[in-house]
Amino acid sequence: MSYTLDQKQLDRIEDILKADLVDNGVRCVFLIDMAGNIITNLDNGERQHDIYSLAALAAGNFGAVSAMAKIIGENEFSLLFHKGRKENIHFNKISTEFLLITIFGNDISLGFLRLKVGESVEQLKGILEPLTSAHA
Repeated sequence: MSYTLDQKQLDRIEDILKADLVDNGVRCVFLIDMAGNIITNLDNGERQHDIYSLAALAAGNFGAVSAMAKIIGENEFSLLFHKGRKENIHFNKISTEFLLITIFGNDISLGFLRLKVGESVEQLKGILEPLTSAHA
């Protein structure tokens, strides 16, 4: 799959992620394609993660979970959540080509995070879906 984002689209994506997620306490958020390439990433400046490794592993993880979904008769699982002692990771599929990954602490409830991610995803779809449908 090939897609091209211009600077205006990238800026809009970053504005959405900052306002909806980082400004609401998310530690790190990044948008990747399903091959594990990072489209954009933002963080609160407090913690450094190896996002390149995380992106590659997240794409693989999501692919494996999608295969498991098909085995049990589901078309897909559109989101995943992994809970840790200090940090948690939430994955949300935006389209067939894009995945949003959010890292957050226990100071944010999963319900609140899912609400804010859902709002972000709807806005991001408006930017990203025309890219994938133009190449379908």
